[in-house]
Amino acid sequence: MNKYEDYADIPGTYLFDKNACAKGYNLNMFCMSLMKEENRRKFLADDAAYLDEYVLTDMQRRAVLDRNWLKMIQEGGNIYYVSKLGATCGLSFEEMAASMTGMTREDYRKMMLSGGRPVDGNRSKSAQLALAIQGNS
Repeated sequence: MNKYEDYADIPGTYLFDKNACAKGYNLNMFCMSLMKEENRRKFLADDAAYLDEYVLTDMQRRAVLDRNWLKMIQEGGNIYYVSKLGATCGLSFEEMAASMTGMTREDYRKMMLSGGRPVDGNRSKSAQLALAIQGNS
């Protein structure tokens, strides 16, 4: 098995490897452009027009316009670059992470402070299958 196949067995895991890097290159360059105040102002004034300066896929563009943080990661976004967009929009990393999990910020914070996600339901797909088979025996 290669690394991608190893990680593909873990639900909700998106490996940022050379394939994701290539797929998300323009998305990540857009995010990095937001390091400059002038670019942040232009983006916030008219996000769709600002995005026209970048060659994004339709899915990447829609994810940015919808502020769909998880979709950006799935479309090759690097979390550290995508966080530049989150900060531009006035969000903390915690708020972005909560959004990606479908939780409120408060619930996400409480979960993380109490030790993170429970193992149940978050095992590898192969481990979940083995447990299901065991349970049916």
